[in-house]
Amino acid sequence: MFPTHRPRRLRRSAAMRDLVRETHLHPEDLIYPLFVQETSPKPEPIEAMPGQFRHTVDSLVAECEQAAKAGIEAVLLFGIPSKKDEAGSGAYAEDGVVQRAMRAIKEHKLPLLLIGDVCMCEYTSHGHCGAILDGDVDNDPSLELLIRTALSQARAGADVVAPSDMMDGRIGAIRRALDDESFEQVAILSYAAKYASAFYGPFRDAAGSAPQFGDRRSYQMDPANVREALKEVDADLEEGADMVMVKPALAYLDVIRAVKQRTNVPLAAYNVSGEYAMIEFAARAGVLDRERIIQEVLLSIKRAGADLILTYHAKEAAGWLRGR
Repeated sequence: MFPTHRPRRLRRSAAMRDLVRETHLHPEDLIYPLFVQETSPKPEPIEAMPGQFRHTVDSLVAECEQAAKAGIEAVLLFGIPSKKDEAGSGAYAEDGVVQRAMRAIKEHKLPLLLIGDVCMCEYTSHGHCGAILDGDVDNDPSLELLIRTALSQARAGADVVAPSDMMDGRIGAIRRALDDESFEQVAILSYAAKYASAFYGPFRDAAGSAPQFGDRRSYQMDPANVREALKEVDADLEEGADMVMVKPALAYLDVIRAVKQRTNVPLAAYNVSGEYAMIEFAARAGVLDRERIIQEVLLSIKRAGADLILTYHAKEAAGWLRGR
């Protein structure tokens, strides 16, 4: 043993540490979530998420240009409509805010994959992710709304649709509908293991999507369960998902690892708004090194098994990784 075994030999210089590093993070691993709204003629800062904005279509295009220059290759779009209703009709309107944003990005020929969040909560007056019956989300009628949303995004230029609603059977229903409309090349990134988490608070503030009654525990997963996550992943893959996601990330690194060991498809993890906000507010208080902690968090998610990381720090982190 000692002094024959000296692990510090491989830590003595940056070059040596780079040589033996086990986990590598690259700009192309990162997906940048962005908000686009039609409620204001100018971008609006999100108080609960310092540094993030509810963009106009024009400012979104400019932000996407900067992201592409930083090395980002994919963005995820969330829409905030000017009006909400019981059926969430803004989600599937052909001239909805996300659909207009996708067309604008495509017109600018930016080298970005466009991912559309397929859900209803940002668009419904009640803040839930589907059609309501007797005070709860009615699963099967909600599938039709999700199908219409996915198809409208595909027609607008989405390369990937990402159902985040957690309705049973939605992946198969969306896949059949896309194929029937000749969108067989549009991929599905399923929010397969989406937990009923307290870490979503800042997002709900940003999108105005907090439930107006009850909560989402009848359709989002119990934070105590891992086997259930694997069951959800298996079902979504059987129904035709091309990629799967675990959300949130930091409190669910064990779930990311379990899903990685279970599957052979690309695995995404969502470093969600609450995780982002904790870093930003702690950094503002001067209690941590912001750049180092962001890189350490992202590396931990990659090390747990994620191939792709959705993070609001994506543009900035990509610049660091490229040495800018």
